[in-house]
Amino acid sequence: METRTLFRSSEEEQKEERQRNLQMTSATRKAKFRSSACRRSEEEESFTASEFSIAAALALTSELSWESKLRREATTVELEERGQKRVRFGNEMERLEEAVIRNCRLLRVKANRKTLRKEALQKARRQKEYIELLSSRPPMIWIPLRAHAVWTRMGVKLTCTILASPPPQVTWYKNGVRIDPRLAAAGKYRMRNEFGMLTLDINRCSLEDSAEYSVEVKNLYGEAYSFATVLVQKYYEKESGFDSEIYKRLLISQEADFAFSLKPLFSREKEPFTLSSFFSSDLLPHQRDVTWLRDGEFLKDSDRQQMTCLDREASLTVSCAHKEDEGFYTVRVPTLDGYHEQSAYVFVRDAAAATAGAPGSPLNVKCHDVNKDCLLLSWVAPSDSGASPVCGYLIERREAGTDEWEPCNEMPVKTCRCPVLCLMEGKTYQFRVKAVNHSGISNPSKASDPVTMKDPNEEKRSLAIPYDDGKKITVSKDELEGTIKIPLPPTNVHASEIKEDYVVLAWDEPDPRGKEPLSYYVEKSLAGSNSWQNVNLETAVNSPRFALFDLVKGKPYCFRVRCANKYGVSEPSLPSEPIAAGTKLAPLPPPSQVLAFRDTKTSVVVHWDKLKDSQEPLGYYIYCREVGTDEWQTVNNKPVTCNKFTVPGLQPGKEYVFCVKTINEAGVSDSSPESNPILVRPAVACPSAPRDFALLSCGKSDMTIGWKAPKRKGGCKILGYFLDQHNAAELDWHEVNVRPIAQRVHKVANLQEGQFYEFRACAMNMVGVGKVSDPSDLFKCEEWTMPQPGPPYDVRCTEVRDATLMLHWEAPLYTGAGPLTGYYIDVCEEGSEAWKQLNEQPTASTHMRVSDLETGKCYIFQVRAFNKAGIGPPSIPSDPVVVETKAGTNEIELGVDKEGFIYMAFETPDMCDSSEFTWSKDYEGPPDPDRVKTEDKGNKSKLMLKNASEKDLGTYSVEVTDVDDEISASHTLTQEELDNLRKISHEIRNPLIELISGWNVDVLDKGEVRLWLEVEQLSPEAELHLIFNGKELSSTPTHKINFDRAKGLIELIILDFCDDDKGTYTAQVQDGKAKNQFTLSLIDDIFNKVEAEAAAKRREWRRMQGPHFIENLQWKVTEECEVLLTCKATNMKKDTNFKWFLDKKEHLDGLSDPQTGAGTLRIKKLTKEDKGIYKAVVSDDRGEDTTELDLTKEGFEDILKELCRISALSAKPLKVQPTEEGIRIHSEVKYYTDCMKTTWYHKEKRLESGERLKSGTTVDQIWLHILNPTDSDKGKYTLEIFDGKDLHKLSTDLSGKAFEEAVAEHLRLKEAMVAEKNRARVVQGLPDVATIMEDKTLCLTCCISGDPYPEITWFKNEKVVIFKDRYKMEVKGIVVTITIERVCSDDTGKYSIFVKNKYGCETGQVTISVYKHGEEPVELWEK
Repeated sequence: METRTLFRSSEEEQKEERQRNLQMTSATRKAKFRSSACRRSEEEESFTASEFSIAAALALTSELSWESKLRREATTVELEERGQKRVRFGNEMERLEEAVIRNCRLLRVKANRKTLRKEALQKARRQKEYIELLSSRPPMIWIPLRAHAVWTRMGVKLTCTILASPPPQVTWYKNGVRIDPRLAAAGKYRMRNEFGMLTLDINRCSLEDSAEYSVEVKNLYGEAYSFATVLVQKYYEKESGFDSEIYKRLLISQEADFAFSLKPLFSREKEPFTLSSFFSSDLLPHQRDVTWLRDGEFLKDSDRQQMTCLDREASLTVSCAHKEDEGFYTVRVPTLDGYHEQSAYVFVRDAAAATAGAPGSPLNVKCHDVNKDCLLLSWVAPSDSGASPVCGYLIERREAGTDEWEPCNEMPVKTCRCPVLCLMEGKTYQFRVKAVNHSGISNPSKASDPVTMKDPNEEKRSLAIPYDDGKKITVSKDELEGTIKIPLPPTNVHASEIKEDYVVLAWDEPDPRGKEPLSYYVEKSLAGSNSWQNVNLETAVNSPRFALFDLVKGKPYCFRVRCANKYGVSEPSLPSEPIAAGTKLAPLPPPSQVLAFRDTKTSVVVHWDKLKDSQEPLGYYIYCREVGTDEWQTVNNKPVTCNKFTVPGLQPGKEYVFCVKTINEAGVSDSSPESNPILVRPAVACPSAPRDFALLSCGKSDMTIGWKAPKRKGGCKILGYFLDQHNAAELDWHEVNVRPIAQRVHKVANLQEGQFYEFRACAMNMVGVGKVSDPSDLFKCEEWTMPQPGPPYDVRCTEVRDATLMLHWEAPLYTGAGPLTGYYIDVCEEGSEAWKQLNEQPTASTHMRVSDLETGKCYIFQVRAFNKAGIGPPSIPSDPVVVETKAGTNEIELGVDKEGFIYMAFETPDMCDSSEFTWSKDYEGPPDPDRVKTEDKGNKSKLMLKNASEKDLGTYSVEVTDVDDEISASHTLTQEELDNLRKISHEIRNPLIELISGWNVDVLDKGEVRLWLEVEQLSPEAELHLIFNGKELSSTPTHKINFDRAKGLIELIILDFCDDDKGTYTAQVQDGKAKNQFTLSLIDDIFNKVEAEAAAKRREWRRMQGPHFIENLQWKVTEECEVLLTCKATNMKKDTNFKWFLDKKEHLDGLSDPQTGAGTLRIKKLTKEDKGIYKAVVSDDRGEDTTELDLTKEGFEDILKELCRISALSAKPLKVQPTEEGIRIHSEVKYYTDCMKTTWYHKEKRLESGERLKSGTTVDQIWLHILNPTDSDKGKYTLEIFDGKDLHKLSTDLSGKAFEEAVAEHLRLKEAMVAEKNRARVVQGLPDVATIMEDKTLCLTCCISGDPYPEITWFKNEKVVIFKDRYKMEVKGIVVTITIERVCSDDTGKYSIFVKNKYGCETGQVTISVYKHGEEPVELWEK
């Protein structure tokens, strides 16, 4: 981007101001008083504005009152008295002035006489002192040096006058450094000392000559100094000197300028971006007002964009980018002469669409023709249409202050312009648009600016009436309208806009319109008919605009409008002219021709033809595509209106084609024809001027001049130079050469000895001749006779990397008194004058690797030659170089090509059409052409070694010519690298078939042995020879040989592997020149192992032909502590037998599923009897297979361990259970085995079984019984269960309330047990039923128990039996007997004995049945 500086010329204003100041300081004004008459006339002739107004007022007054006349007379008298006082005062002042002047003259005469007398005395005294001191005195500066300000290329002379005796030694200094004319350019300084006047001439001043100069004068008696400042400035067509404007500015500070150019910026929608500009120094106070512009319009701070200005940086930040933010951004910095500015283009890419293939968002949504309830909305189509063309647009609106968007149209709008109706007057709206294609809907556009719905003619109907010194009263014309009830009809009904989809009608309001608000109704009719139809009967129109969307295409319509207010409806207006819907709006044609031109190394200028026939598009979209790809990239998302655009951000060295599309309201046009492919490289131009002229050698009448190449070569090769010379004593310049000089060193002859000459040159390339350089310094034509060598020249840097670079120079043309013995290299940082010598010992070559530099710093180098006489003058310093590796820097690549040649390749990221690759070895020149050859293709060069050997070792470097920025690289070829590359070269030239996988031995499922190896892919002509024990094998049914050339697979399949196949196998493969052989030895242990595996596989295969087990017998312990033995067989039939065996005895508990082949044997409770060898057998007519499981020793123990583990994990928390004997603590387990080790602890003390403590186990419990518990039994009880691997602990706390409750329950149970033991009860003896015949004696006996002895009571049918007569009871100990004599039928019934003591009672029952003689008992009937 270009940077421009604008100046305002203020030369004339400065001159005028200087003249006014001069007149004011040099001139003296004297007041002269005139006579009173004259003064009175002047007073009468001069009036103020207020007096004029009073006079005008008096003139307008026709009649005055007596008060006015009185005031007027008083005013006249006052004016006369004031005038008389003024006259008297003036006369007195005039007399006083004359007296003062007269006295001043007398005083001046006296002062002059006194001064002359004093000066005469001083002169006599100085003369006497001078005579006395003339014989011997220290130096004295009689007239000191004075400061000078000059332009560049001018000369300056510093002079001073001294007095000293004897004559002093004179030394001149520049900024405290002694001036040595021999070290400076020839003719630069000239020093003279003539008759006490010291002179220093500085010829052709440059900016570097601005300094403080001083002269030192010294003799035996003392020394003296004088100082002066010399200011050298470039010529700006301004006044020079210390009073000039430029010098005043320099006294303030140097104005800041741009440090870097603005670069194009690429952003994306909805993302922030910041554009920053950096300055070379701090901004001065008058430069702080930095402004930003976009496309020429000034930007302001807002919520979405903020501008900041720091000391050395100004930035513009956009928080949320939209396509409307794309464009040219310009930053302006004020200066005293105008302003500096820079510009850059900011690109805003489309945000990622919500739906793949959806188009980009529209942009530039604007509102037009805003009325009370309608407006026209326009926008610009997006540049990216997505996966398919855009088929329409959706419009949304929202009221200001809300976030809810409402759709305005149901069907997509086809064009980029559409009316929006049904809006509310007085409300503020915003609009946005979405594009639609077949893939989906785009992201919404940026919302339009808020727009308020109002009558556009409201301001016209307002009348402003001024009054009282600028005040205004605003009156509405509606208030001035007369009273109109029924409104008049509208007028001028016409179509303001006609499109394919709609027609916008417009009309004028009736005049007069009345005070009441109006609404309108539109009617339509086909042209030629008188059938009118109301269009908007349901909704009245409040604005004189209306859009119709439902017109039939091709048919003309007439329209008329009626007005309505609260009083009624007007007559219809006059019909409009016939109006028909417009034709379809087609996109504009694309530009007919697109041209692409080179610009920079990353940009291209695209130019296209504008449309003809007065077609004005909304803008253009540019697209680019890299050659070789099919994807088009959008360049700009905001249309450009010009027909030229610079496309940045391209890849250097790549080819691109471009096309352009036109935009109008119908959308985006088709693509224009593609431009011709263009290679991205800088555009060619004339070169810049040569620079840094140096005198390399000088004879009596000739000079050898050298110079540096232009910084900008113009993108092509420099064809030569034109050199001019100028004698300082002459006015004209003279050509040195007519034909261009190819080299940058030239000998100029036919010069005059002793004369000063200056030179200038210009470069020429294929474009033309560039600018002429600035003249060189003045060189004196005087033969060099100094013994030291002349200056080296052409000092340049290559291979600039981090902390290191390569320095080159050319040997001096003048060698002095003897041959050159070496060079010294000096370095200094840019901006410093402190040179530092790099090498302690001189280097003999004209190149040197400089290392250990500080990365990122800028350095300058110079070289001095050395011979036996000493060190010569330094060379012209090199160009400043920043020591760092630039982005995109490539290095030399080593490799071997397909032909086996070792090569070194270098690819440059930037070059021009005329650029060449220059290779050198050891920096001494091109490599030997007999040993190397080069190939250049595009931006890549390859140096190939013809026959690589130790002679090729060394450092190879390459440079790219004709480029502005140095491009170079180097590589040192070492012996190790050479050996590796020669090895690879040998492999390529003498190829071996590459082995991918060596000999492998596989035993197949049927017992076949497969010997195979894999090599690289072979051609169909490849041959194979398979050798076994010295004999070539051929493919047979028992030994099959397969050779797959496409896959590189070689295999030998042996069907029946036996001792005959023991030996050595060798595969010899040849494919063209490539060949190889691979050997396999199958002997000894390797053969035996393969043979055994093959035999086993054969047996296994035969087994697999019948029913067989696919899952061998295995055991599993379930969560219920059951042992489950499982296996699975396959290839079973209905008649296949599945049997289980334990120690060769069939086990009948085993199960099998014929469908799945699964076998199961479940052992619910494992005991020692279950030890043994379990076997499952499947068999049928095809064969038999078995699977065994040994559960005798380790297997059985493993099951027990697993049972222990599961049972231990299943242990439930300890429970406390009171019993009659004490307290029982137990844990329930699923299955207890003897392998589980249990230990009880009380308060961490191990418990042992004793009289009061009993521990034990059951199948499902582990318990501890505390007999007759006491308080010492309180505390924590812990049960440790060891399952053989892990320890499990269960604890419970038997203390406090828990212990008390347990003891209480124990006592209760104990008492209950005692009561149960001692309570009265019927032990035995009574039957349930007793049957007896009448007249027999019944005897019932039972036993009772109880302590104390129980009371006995008998009942018959729940009535107490009274023992008398026939009923008798006998009690003998615990035996109770009841006897009934001569039983009868009345004795039949239910008898019970009831025993009772203090612990309880119990009842024993018996049923007695009495039957008569000859009858059978009822019990016998039932039987």
